[in-house]
Amino acid sequence: EITTRLVGSEMCIRDRYIAMNKFMRMLVFFDLPVVTAKEKKDAAKFRKFLLKDGYNMVQWSVYSRICNGMDAVAMHKQRLKQNLPIKGSVRALVLTEKQYESMEVMLGTKTFEDTPESIELMDVF
Repeated sequence: EITTRLVGSEMCIRDRYIAMNKFMRMLVFFDLPVVTAKEKKDAAKFRKFLLKDGYNMVQWSVYSRICNGMDAVAMHKQRLKQNLPIKGSVRALVLTEKQYESMEVMLGTKTFEDTPESIELMDVF
């Protein structure tokens, strides 16, 4: 847990370092129209953007991405905003890795990206 100690109007350097280097999960939920050919093309383009930007499909219309700190979260939120389709609904939720790991799969199986080992693999690189 990050504790904030204020030195003047800024956080302590140690606390800023912890906040910047804490693994976070960014979840993107979307519901896009796919009636016309253009809508289908826009939905496919958005999905391809998510995959290219490092997101993994959790389930239909739900994608997850690991970010190393809040600076990375802000960067990926900005990228997401720049690639939004014209119509539909897109939502983003940011969780700590610990919160994400507490998710219970009620039916189906966990993927490798859902396991703590996926984070450990990132630490190697």
